[in-house]
Amino acid sequence: MSHGFTIFGGTANPALAAAIARDLHVQIGACAIDRFPDGEVAVRLLEPVRRKEVFLVQSTSPPVNDHLVELLAFADACRRAAAARITSIVPYFGYARADKRDGRREPITGRVVADLLEAVGIAQVVTVDLHTPQIEGFFHAPVDSLTAVPTLCRALRDRLPTDFVVVSPDAGRVQLATQYAQCLGAPVIVLHKRRQSGVQTEVTHIVGDVSNRACLIVDDIISTGGTVAESAAALLRAGARPEIIVAATHGLLVLGARHKLDHPSIREVFITDTVCATEKDWPKLHVISIAPLIARALERFLAATSAEETS
Repeated sequence: MSHGFTIFGGTANPALAAAIARDLHVQIGACAIDRFPDGEVAVRLLEPVRRKEVFLVQSTSPPVNDHLVELLAFADACRRAAAARITSIVPYFGYARADKRDGRREPITGRVVADLLEAVGIAQVVTVDLHTPQIEGFFHAPVDSLTAVPTLCRALRDRLPTDFVVVSPDAGRVQLATQYAQCLGAPVIVLHKRRQSGVQTEVTHIVGDVSNRACLIVDDIISTGGTVAESAAALLRAGARPEIIVAATHGLLVLGARHKLDHPSIREVFITDTVCATEKDWPKLHVISIAPLIARALERFLAATSAEETS
């Protein structure tokens, strides 16, 4: 059966790309990706894309710069092969935390990435739980930011202890915590913290009562695990039960994150597969696929395109 679209997967998360293609009942696009001894990337499409809708699945996860340049090369190859339209599916959008300047001599790297993606011909971006919504404003092209909260809530619902609260690890994640709380029917607790360095934070006070309550700590990203570990310690000091569950969309899990999260009070950790899991054989880690979420979004895009073509 001939399709008017093709899905290619980069090296950042080939399993997710394959799962999205399976959900859409198509074969993943054939391509070759090589790296020269000096680190340069070479991308070659092994099938035609002329006048086709192309979806490129590539998170800009660690190593961020390698995966970003690979995505740019992919898009340029598709543009030069006369693809009708290129949509970049970036489940985890790296550099989203670099959305503003803390000093006058610093870049806004999130904007730089947006400019690069548009410069190589990407006409639309699909991502999941952007760290900061204002990243959308860096693009002229449309950005569709999906959310994994309902997907994670379905996985969490039967695993949560009784009488639990949803905990936002800082003021910036209150809106996210509220989404979880509304979905799961629980109150919200907010931690206020002070960042001491790029990998270390300190909780200064807690808004709400966690005494003798189980806690669900939610975040969009778990990177080093430091924020979650410090949050868990602060909750225990405030009298929370040692029944803590953690949920986050993007599980980068770098720099010894597993060690920090392997505290006995942290019972389970839920993440999605926006980033290829680096931790294996870790019983408390649950990886929930967002392939169906992305596949349904692509079906809507394709249906809308078909409707426009026939109108």
